[in-house]
Amino acid sequence: MNVNIFDLDNTLYAPERELFSLIDVRINRYMCEVVGIPAAQVDGLRRAYWQKYGVTLGGLMRHYQVDPEDYLEYVHDVDVQARLYPDPGLRAALSALDGLKVVFTNGSRGHAERVLEALGLGDQFSAIFDIRVADYRPKPYADPYQAVLRHLGAQGSQCVMVEDSLPNLKTAKELGMSTVLVGSGEAAPYVDARASCAEQAANWLRSRP
Repeated sequence: MNVNIFDLDNTLYAPERELFSLIDVRINRYMCEVVGIPAAQVDGLRRAYWQKYGVTLGGLMRHYQVDPEDYLEYVHDVDVQARLYPDPGLRAALSALDGLKVVFTNGSRGHAERVLEALGLGDQFSAIFDIRVADYRPKPYADPYQAVLRHLGAQGSQCVMVEDSLPNLKTAKELGMSTVLVGSGEAAPYVDARASCAEQAANWLRSRP
């Protein structure tokens, strides 16, 4: 079995599309308007929650008893098609790629489906694994990776992880996966290949031994 695991946001599309900035705004609004956290505290809490829990949601669930489904629906209610458009080059590269292709995201399935549709890639992936796969525990914790492997019936050594996040790739490597870093950030010893974009990553996957 050969499994190609792709991250979603800022991996399948360039961060310059600034789609995630729309989600950031929604997260801040949720914390202020729904949870009732003073605006002056939001940035500090988000940094603390990211450091301790991996995502803002983790902190809000633990400290404010936030309903994760309500949160996911609210923060992903953004106009995806205002920022994304079909990517025929990426579609061709994915179409030519052998093996299973799946999406693994810390976002929601609904958000992933909207992103894939906007990119013209809705039929290119056999599965979407979202933050629910390990009871809302996010990457880079090992739990969701292990849950994905169980769902796929695969070993880490059979998988390649394509990501824009070094911490997420570090966990993938620790579980035996090959790793591809997308973007211009600094690499690390656990990165097997670099790519400027998802299309280049897919082409590398197709041509590797």
